[in-house]
Amino acid sequence: MKKTRAPIALFSLSFLDIISCAFGAVVMLILLAKNGDDGELSDVSSIAELIVQLDTLEQQRQSLEQQNTSTEQSLAALSASVLRSRDQLQVLESELAQAQNEQRMLEDQASGLEQVLLERERAAIAVNQNERRDENVGGIPVDSNFVVFVVDTSGSMKNMWPRVMQTMNDLLNTHPDVEGFQIISDNGDVLGGRRLGSWRQDSPTERRRALSQMRNWNGSSSSSPVEGIESALRVYRGKAGDLALYVLGDDYSGGSYDETLSAINKLNDAGNGNKIARIHGVGFKPNAFGLESTMMRFSTLMREVAHQNNGAFIAM
Repeated sequence: MKKTRAPIALFSLSFLDIISCAFGAVVMLILLAKNGDDGELSDVSSIAELIVQLDTLEQQRQSLEQQNTSTEQSLAALSASVLRSRDQLQVLESELAQAQNEQRMLEDQASGLEQVLLERERAAIAVNQNERRDENVGGIPVDSNFVVFVVDTSGSMKNMWPRVMQTMNDLLNTHPDVEGFQIISDNGDVLGGRRLGSWRQDSPTERRRALSQMRNWNGSSSSSPVEGIESALRVYRGKAGDLALYVLGDDYSGGSYDETLSAINKLNDAGNGNKIARIHGVGFKPNAFGLESTMMRFSTLMREVAHQNNGAFIAM
């Protein structure tokens, strides 16, 4: 009779197997524990380095902010300096322009004074007297049949209007018989609202009417005779060779004497070497103290205008 063998257990573990597994587990735990510690140390070291870098960057940022603040302050100071320099430049430019203007005025006055001196020298040696002058009426030629009076109607002239009226009456009397006359302001406005270019038919009645209208005349004025002279020469040039202008005033507010003289002489050219009109000047000394320089400007201009245009100048 055969003996029956005991069945073999497929999942039985020996003691050595258990020991081996336990040892392996311990080794794994040791390895895992070691790896974990190194990772933590590595993380701490990295964080420390980052903190140092952040601190360095913060210091650099603060330094850059300080530099930026300093730069902004420098720019602000520079901008303020530029603005001050611009203001100073504007002041200097204004002062320079004023000085140049004063220089031009002084040059014009000097030029006018030179002309006055030349005029006096000519008078002293009795040169260039016109053949047709009638010395019986103060050296003013009265051979023109048409006469235009250009009268400054500014406030300073109004202050001495009785003198102006008397002078107008005297001038009319120096021309006892003319074909026509007219009275305009220094701006070219015709007395009595008449049309520029029209004539008053000469008669005792018309002369009285004209003087009566002048008493309350409020014609526009720029305190300069130039516009009235130019208007008369343009409008009344049809009477060329038989026309006389009388310019009554006390001031000249224009610019260069030479340019004004050139413009008047050009307009008064009849084209055949003769003048369209004789131009006479009558200057009034202002009543107010300190206005003598205005009379000097008018006299300087009108003396030379009269001299270059076969006329005469009278100072009242």
